[in-house]
Amino acid sequence: MKQTLRRISGRLATVFSMIFKVAERQTDHKKLTHHIVALNNKNSSKEIINEVALCLKDILNYRLFAFVIKKENGVDIWLDPRMYKKSLENIILKDFCIADKESLNYLNHTFHPDELEEKFNMDDLIFYEFNEENLYAKIYMLPHKNMNGYHDEVINLILQGCCAALSRQAKIENLKSASVIDPLTGCYNRREFENQLKRHIASASRHKNNLSVFMFDLDHFKKVNDTYGHLAGDKVLQGVASVVQKNMRTGDILSRYGGEEFIAILPETDKVKAMELADRLRIQISKKIITYDNDTIKVTASFGVAQLNRLADMTRIIQDADTMLYKAKLNGRNTVMPGLIKVISNKESQRRQQSLI
Repeated sequence: MKQTLRRISGRLATVFSMIFKVAERQTDHKKLTHHIVALNNKNSSKEIINEVALCLKDILNYRLFAFVIKKENGVDIWLDPRMYKKSLENIILKDFCIADKESLNYLNHTFHPDELEEKFNMDDLIFYEFNEENLYAKIYMLPHKNMNGYHDEVINLILQGCCAALSRQAKIENLKSASVIDPLTGCYNRREFENQLKRHIASASRHKNNLSVFMFDLDHFKKVNDTYGHLAGDKVLQGVASVVQKNMRTGDILSRYGGEEFIAILPETDKVKAMELADRLRIQISKKIITYDNDTIKVTASFGVAQLNRLADMTRIIQDADTMLYKAKLNGRNTVMPGLIKVISNKESQRRQQSLI
């Protein structure tokens, strides 16, 4: 009797297990359909990747998910959770043949040096790769669930939808970039700068946030063109723009305003912070060495900084920055105006006084 009950119990367990698996599979496919439909309504690469992350979290409840897209000068990374950044970075650098961590652009995080980081077991990491005409990307994942055949089917289906959406979005963004990006430096052009500034002024005014801009141009740039030629001058402009873009903060916007003149929008930034940033960039530019043929070229830059006034006037903030730039030129170049007032500590003040006795 007991053996008969055990056999019946075992058969029932098998039947219920199959029913639950079928039900789970049907539920997961409903979720998958929902997320694939949502992909087609997204208007940016970041939104598309975020939808894929939501889908895989919903179905597989991953411990780690990273979506990495190859770009011209590095990679874009969408990472969750952020605590695995350091461990995963080494894999990405190797897989994408990148030597410099500065080429890694995180789409959904801004990291700080003192953040908590954790290691993970590399043996459990799985990845998926796809390569389209205008898109190469990899997904790295640590799933909580044991992977089976139908999970692979789910992942492949969501990746097919994602790949099509990202490829379409890349074409749209390329067309858009052609009209708003300066082809030489890769910065926004003047027309797009003015569009962006209008939007940021409206936002700053509405939310009562600070907003600053800085304008800079290269000192004695005509001499560079006259001495080394205009092609060398173009390379200098590219090098300077690259240095500034790499050392600006996430959310700051750099534009080429004309010739050797650039201008930047600094959201949620007061004048003092803008002056500090401008001075750091000035130093980085002065350290930059540009090579052209057998020549090495070094340049400096003068900066003018302005903060949005209470009238929220676009013309006024640009004029104020231009006026400060002119004063920086009169003040000897390779400087920032208004200038930073350096405050020394009491100990430093006492030391200086004693040295004068």
